[in-house]
Amino acid sequence: MKSNLKFLKIFSASSSAELGKKICQKSGVKPGKLKTKKFSCGEKYVQIGESVRGCNCFVISSATQNVDEDLMELFLIIDALKRSLAKYIHVVIPHFGYARQDKITDPREPISAKLVANLIECAGAKHIITLDLHSDQTQAFFEKPVDNLTAQKLFLDYFEKKKLKNVVVVSPDAGGAKKAEKFAKVLNTDLAILQKSRPAHNRAEIQKVVGDVKNKAAILFDDLVDTAGSVAAAAEALRKNGATKIFLAATHAVLSGDARQKLAAAKFEEIIFTDSISQNFGKLKNVKILSIAELLAKTIRGVHESRSVSKFWETHK
Repeated sequence: MKSNLKFLKIFSASSSAELGKKICQKSGVKPGKLKTKKFSCGEKYVQIGESVRGCNCFVISSATQNVDEDLMELFLIIDALKRSLAKYIHVVIPHFGYARQDKITDPREPISAKLVANLIECAGAKHIITLDLHSDQTQAFFEKPVDNLTAQKLFLDYFEKKKLKNVVVVSPDAGGAKKAEKFAKVLNTDLAILQKSRPAHNRAEIQKVVGDVKNKAAILFDDLVDTAGSVAAAAEALRKNGATKIFLAATHAVLSGDARQKLAAAKFEEIIFTDSISQNFGKLKNVKILSIAELLAKTIRGVHESRSVSKFWETHK
């Protein structure tokens, strides 16, 4: 039975203003009234501009390159909703900041992803909706329910329409092999895996291509692109091993530092991202953006109406 949309409220943080508008349009809900600003000392301020008492409230907030500010604003919005007696607070965080810091690799390091999960829950979130977490195990950092959606269906539909011949899906490292393997299976293509080492943070070296990519159209499939060093090195390795065309498909376009220049120099046939992060691509010409707005809108409506939502993103063949 459908619930009254009167009690569904969707608020967009500064980091996700455009995506939030699209989600509200797809959901048939007016954007929630929210005031945000920064004081001269750098402190963030938020104010909910309407009554939320007894309402199902969803906060759209994706981590950008200003991840610390984005998170602080999110915490304040959650706290404001909690103190305004919202019935249930759902955090929709398409790109989860600090997700890559999910384990201790060197002595005396924090597990930053776990800390951020704790802070979101401490602020008052009762349910988290996210998209293509860097590691699926990150869901276990939360004590509250987590829906870890995937954009795989969007990429699948896109590449099926292109009707490419002789395709191979490529995982940029062993860690992403499981997701790439699933994508290859639904596309009915071969799989290749790159052996990668990281001599330092934000540096990657491709040591070996495991699998046959010769005379094939390679789809390099990953969850995010940050400095673009890994994918640029991957493109070079794939060309050396005989790939004829190289496509890059990744959910989150973080693109820090000189990532745009590296992507341009890598000469991908096409680069496909989602709009999980609002991004300026500059002079990068061959970029295609797939919107996650409808996926998130359907999920929000489904959660609000107490229906199963997995059908909106699961892929089967």
